[in-house]
Amino acid sequence: MAKKATGKKSGSSKAKKSSAKSGGSSSRSSSAKNTASEAFVSLLQSPLVADLVAVAATSALAALASEGFSREGAKGSKGAGKAVKSAGKAAADAVKRRLTEEIDAIKKAAKDAKATKA
Repeated sequence: MAKKATGKKSGSSKAKKSSAKSGGSSSRSSSAKNTASEAFVSLLQSPLVADLVAVAATSALAALASEGFSREGAKGSKGAGKAVKSAGKAAADAVKRRLTEEIDAIKKAAKDAKATKA
């Protein structure tokens, strides 16, 4: 009987140790998740992202308008698919141009900062 009780005690202490380890790692991972989620939310709230969304929406709308998409002009679902595809391409191209401008401005600012330091 004593062996069974001792075995249970040592088994329960091992369970406590393993749960303590997993509890500690989960708190670390949850704090990392919180940091990552907070960083993602702050990125979504940045003016650059808002600008990119506006640029993409505007160019997609312009592409749809230039496609002349209407019920009479479209040939079934193929016309609608082509219009949506061209709108997506226009939005992607607009975002690419805007990001390229931002990256170039950042590179220029970094280059100017290095020149003024030296």
